[in-house]
Parts: sequence; structure tokens; C-alpha cells
Amino acid sequence: MADKFILIDGSSMLVTNYYGNLPKALLFEKDPEKKIKLYSQIMHNDKGQYTNAMYSMMRSILKIMAELKPTHMMFAFDRTRDTFRREKYQEYKGNRGDTPEPLKEQFTNMENMLKAMGFVVMSDDRYEADDIVGSVVKKFEKEIPSFIITKDHDYLQLMSDNTRVWLVQTKQETADELQNKYGAEFGWNKNLTPLPDKAFEVTPDLCLKEYGVRPEQIPDLKGIQGDASDNIPGVKGVSSAAIPLLKEYGTVEEIYSAIDNAGDDKGLKELAARWKDDLGISRSPMKALITYRDVALLSKELAKIYRDYPVPDSIDDFRISFDREKALEEFNRYGFKSLIEKL
Repeated sequence: MADKFILIDGSSMLVTNYYGNLPKALLFEKDPEKKIKLYSQIMHNDKGQYTNAMYSMMRSILKIMAELKPTHMMFAFDRTRDTFRREKYQEYKGNRGDTPEPLKEQFTNMENMLKAMGFVVMSDDRYEADDIVGSVVKKFEKEIPSFIITKDHDYLQLMSDNTRVWLVQTKQETADELQNKYGAEFGWNKNLTPLPDKAFEVTPDLCLKEYGVRPEQIPDLKGIQGDASDNIPGVKGVSSAAIPLLKEYGTVEEIYSAIDNAGDDKGLKELAARWKDDLGISRSPMKALITYRDVALLSKELAKIYRDYPVPDSIDDFRISFDREKALEEFNRYGFKSLIEKL
């Protein structure tokens, strides 16, 4: 059996499973105090520890191992929002509310449970999960085919001939639609390449087709368009011009080189006219790009995944050594009776 390395964005998976397995009453309650009163309805074990996200995530992991048969595996978790990016931009991820207590508790317990079972789990106070995954992939992708499981589009920049992103969609129907749309063109076959539930496999060519940019241009795209989910500002009012400009110039820096080389007002008007005629950009982004140059460059830097985080020396450090006895112990501790049968 060929080796296969699956790298999982643990934070993304746990959060998705938390909200996907919440009682409906709690999911739709807006009042913070009423929400807290409904916490008792969340799945928990006999000690009162919350388990809804852990149970669903563990069920997914067992399914991934059984169906996709990875030989190597790792999980990366976000530990804090106060990473090096917030040192560069104080408002980074500043639009996100506090993590609910039942989820916060499960982050700690899930990481400990995975470690106890023999999985590699990595996190850091200054770096995000995607920086860790990016660094691991950079080091080992030429040795072993690598597959990243996440909901986060930032990870698309990590794709290469050796690395695929299995991008998790909100619904299975969406994933199926995307696979049907591109399957024939990109040689994807459900029977030959099984996928995780709700996931859509993105390759570098497919990234260009679906998102309008190559993987390495994802930070440039976010430099211009911003990213509301991470509170990355981008350049206001330039969204629709981003893809044609990047197609023409490749990077944010090269767009600014073209602006600088245009020289005076007359040159800038001529450049804007060329953008309109040749690139089909009807509403000129020139003024906004000039006004928000620093913001564009900062936004790109915030969106770029750092890839020099220190990682283990050998790919063998990530080889799966699943401890069934420990798994049994953990499943009993958290009351995962139906998962015990799957062992």
C-alpha cells in the first residue's frame, strides 16, 4: 500500500463538529445568558464534561482511517488568536466573539485524547495551525503524497503537484456538485479516490479554474479583496478588479510597480484606460489602490502562511501508531459507546 500523509486542521474540524452537533435550541438562541442556561443540553459524559464536538470529530477520524487508509497523520490546532499576525495588525481576527466554554473545554480534552491514542498533535502560542501544516508539508511533500483536510480557504496556497487540499463544504450536496462540475475535466474519479465526507479535492489547476488565481496567488487575492472571516481589510471597493489585475501582473507588488512606472497623472489615466479596455475593469480601482497601498501589502502579509516553523526531522515521526487500548480507555472515559464498536 502506497504511503499517504493526511494533515488535519484540528481547530477547523472541532469547531465544525461542535456547531454541527449542537441542540437546535442552543444553535438559534441569540441571548447570551439564555445560551448558558441551555449548555446542560449539550452532549456530555457522566462527569459533566462536554463531548458533542469530540464525539463527532472522533467518529470522522475513525472513518477517515478506515476508508482513506493513511500511513501518516498529524493534527494542528490554533492555541490563541494573539499570534505574530496580531503584532503586525491589532485587529486581526478581532471580529470574532469569545469561544464558548463548552467548546473551549473540548479543545483541551480533544488534543489530550488524540495524543493519548498516539497521534502527532502540534500547536504554538505564536503561530497558527496553517503555519504549522504549511511548514510540515514544505519539508515532506516531496517524500510522500500529502492531503490537507480543512474548511479554511487560506490553505489553498499550500497546494502543489505533491499536495492536495480536501476542502470541507457545509453540505455534502455542495461537495458533490463541485466534484461533478470538475470531475471529468480534472480526471477525478470517486471509485479511485475516496474523499472525506463533505470534502472537495482541489488541485492547483482546479484552484485557478474555480477561484480565478493560482495557489501561490491566494495571499495576493486576499491582499486586495481582504478576508472578512479573519478581519483582513484589503483595499475597499476593488474586489472585482482583483482577479483580472492578478492575471495580468501576478502579484500585488507587480501591480504597484505598474502604477509607479506610469508616473504622472496623465500616465495613471492611460494605465486606468488600458485596464478598462484590455482587462475589462469597468470601474477604475486606481485611486483606492494608491490610497491603500500599505493596507494592501499588510493584508497580503497577514494572509500568507508562514512555512519555516520548526518541525520534526523525519517523516517517520508522523507514522500512525494508533494505540487501541488507549482509545478504548478514552472512549469509555467520555462515554463514546458507539465508537467502541468501530474499534
